[in-house]
Amino acid sequence: MGFYSQELIEEIRSRSEIVDVISGYIRLQRKGSNYVGICPFHNDRNPSMSVNPPRQIYRCFSCGAGGDVFRFVMDYENLTFPEAVKVLADRAGVALPEQNDSKEARQQADLKAQIMELNRLAAKFYYYTLRQPAGKRGMDYLRGRGLSDETMNRFGLGYADAHGRNLYRYLKSKGYKDQFLKESGLMQADEKRGMYDKFWNRVMFPIMDVHNRVIGFGGRVMGDGKPKYLNSPETKVFDKSRNLYGLNTARMSRKPNIILCEGYMDVIALHQAGFTQAVASLGTAFTVQQSVILKRYTNEVLLTYDSDEAGVKAALRAVPILKDAGLTARIINMEPYKDPDEFIRAEGAERFQQRMDEAQSSFFFELEVLERQHDFREPESKTAFFRALAGKLLEFEPGIERENYTEAAAEKYRLSAEQLRAMVRQVGVQTGGLQKRTAPEPVPSGTRRRRQEDAALRDQKLLITWMSSGERMLRNICRYVEPEEFTDPLCRRVAELLKEQQESGRINPAALFQYFTEEEEQRQVSAMLQDTIRALDGQEEEEKALQETILRVKRSSIAWMTGHMDPNDMEMLQKIVRKRRELEKLHISLD
Repeated sequence: MGFYSQELIEEIRSRSEIVDVISGYIRLQRKGSNYVGICPFHNDRNPSMSVNPPRQIYRCFSCGAGGDVFRFVMDYENLTFPEAVKVLADRAGVALPEQNDSKEARQQADLKAQIMELNRLAAKFYYYTLRQPAGKRGMDYLRGRGLSDETMNRFGLGYADAHGRNLYRYLKSKGYKDQFLKESGLMQADEKRGMYDKFWNRVMFPIMDVHNRVIGFGGRVMGDGKPKYLNSPETKVFDKSRNLYGLNTARMSRKPNIILCEGYMDVIALHQAGFTQAVASLGTAFTVQQSVILKRYTNEVLLTYDSDEAGVKAALRAVPILKDAGLTARIINMEPYKDPDEFIRAEGAERFQQRMDEAQSSFFFELEVLERQHDFREPESKTAFFRALAGKLLEFEPGIERENYTEAAAEKYRLSAEQLRAMVRQVGVQTGGLQKRTAPEPVPSGTRRRRQEDAALRDQKLLITWMSSGERMLRNICRYVEPEEFTDPLCRRVAELLKEQQESGRINPAALFQYFTEEEEQRQVSAMLQDTIRALDGQEEEEKALQETILRVKRSSIAWMTGHMDPNDMEMLQKIVRKRRELEKLHISLD
């Protein structure tokens, strides 16, 4: 996994407590001996990621992501292993020696650096084109939208002309090869046209990371072409779900909140009007990863999604994601205008600030949307609304917060607080109080997944889980099972490493991950190490279950050897006979 010594890796790991590190990226809550949180590696609203402090590993029980502290930083920050080592070393205050990077690490780092450089050159090219006669159409559009030259310069706005091959020719003149240009996301290719620009006849919006480096582009077509907005494809440096347009500036705004918009022009118009805390998602629905990023910079998000039906639906999707990240969400009323850009041009900054001050809590916004779905003139429909309201109140933990919202809702809808409390209790009893989103209980056996697995492989993984559960259990199992008896190559390697740790007297499951370079291998190892053994009643039951598992693994090993042996190999035949006899006499006990 890298070129640093094992001793140095272990020093960095020991100084990078996994709960502390992951807490810097996502919100974690204690649950028993573990911590749980919203997994940032897939879109989800339930806390399906479990972090195990004793073993210093994590695992998502929904998408399967898992590993140690290095793997988390690699996946979250889109880094190579050496890059993750540097990040964690800096965080822990560990000085790294000068090293010659491995060939693979150098290639990855070079590829990222080259794509960044290509994006920088493309941004300069688009910027220059906008300010030339060839960019007149784009310039007329932007000025027609009320943007000043200062704002256009600040955001690096540009133009891709209608020719469709000028950027290609420019970058080829710099010596870049076609295959690399295509990988950068700036080009497309087909049999008829060959290589050509991905963006043409579009106003260009450079997308920057928090370090002000251009990582991609958005382009707004001039005229009625489709799609209206086009974004760069995902590359080694650009992930739509983990970046926000305008965040490079908004994070420095020192404002008490962040304004979340739908489009580039909304962000730019708000910045020009002085609201420099505005950001936007990148052409996709708001994601869990983006909420985690926002949590680093603020505790409150103001939503300014379009006032049409699609905008309301987008806000309803974003609100629970923001809440789950620990953010307060409020909604700015844009009516009668469609979006912030239109509002600012019509009413000005002072009126927009007033709308911000009057922004509605996400709770009452959701209730107003529910209201529109019910007819209060019909008793049955009105009752259904109040039941839905009670269900929303159940999403708050019992206590002061729920009571405050209960009283506010009762006042708004002209009920007595006691009537509403009674309905909350009633709905809670009928639903088991399940309105509150809770983390799914980890399924120790991974039922659905393991039903599909071979029984022998399941037993081997179970035995690995047992071996990693503690020094005493590892010592006992190593007395009866040799690593070679694991027929699955991955399980065998994990068993070998655990036995080495047992013999050295240093049990450290998290240290195993440095021996597995492939992400899928790390996921599987994480699953084995993070799984738990079903609670057993006393030592006798535990001994019986362990004995049965060991026997099954050893029988499977003998069966595998028998099925794969050369009929003329007498030495192997004698070995199999000896193992069968030993198995018949085997008695397993826990000390």
